[in-house]
Amino acid sequence: MSRRDRLTTLQKRVLVALAGMEPPWTLTGGAALAGFHLGHRETRDLDLFFRGHHELSPEMLRQAERRLDDAAFHHERLELGPAFARYRVDDGGDVVVVDLVAEPVASVEAPAQVEIDGRELAIDSAHEILTNKLNTLISRAELRDLLDAHELVAAGGDLGRALEDAARKDRGFSPLVLAECLATFPVAPLARRAGLDEAQVEAYTRWRTELAKAVARLAFPEPG
Repeated sequence: MSRRDRLTTLQKRVLVALAGMEPPWTLTGGAALAGFHLGHRETRDLDLFFRGHHELSPEMLRQAERRLDDAAFHHERLELGPAFARYRVDDGGDVVVVDLVAEPVASVEAPAQVEIDGRELAIDSAHEILTNKLNTLISRAELRDLLDAHELVAAGGDLGRALEDAARKDRGFSPLVLAECLATFPVAPLARRAGLDEAQVEAYTRWRTELAKAVARLAFPEPG
């Protein structure tokens, strides 16, 4: 676990309950960052990716629900699609949202193996998450994605390698498109809508500008 572990007790209990599923899943996104890499923010979601699969089979869903039942959790299926299922899980006090995702695209790095309460879990590497965040910044505008990308780079993430790997994972990705998306990323309205103060608005605006410039420099290096 990260020395600044920000996962809740319920989130950890749900991860333990779902550990050992077949096929196995990998924890990624905000929860992997909050509990195992950076601990820079909290998250309400657990993103469990079944890599190498195009869809979630009925047996995958039954297995997850059976394990939640066995652990005495209340759960409700909120959304369901061929490759995505979202559950609301609670223990009578706290609540967590669990997303099960079939992900046919292979990871660029093998996941790490960690242990919680004697159960082994697979978690995405920081580089894998940075690569995915760069793709996500093109497809949606959410402050948490900008914050995560900034913190991952600040912690030593290799932005150049992540740009290359993002293009490998998604043929529609390019550093130029990302730089353009960052240049128009609506920091101020999103931050004010979230109730952030002006100092925080300025910080996010600065991070956006710094990241856009870094992407542009890597995409179009100066000659010589």
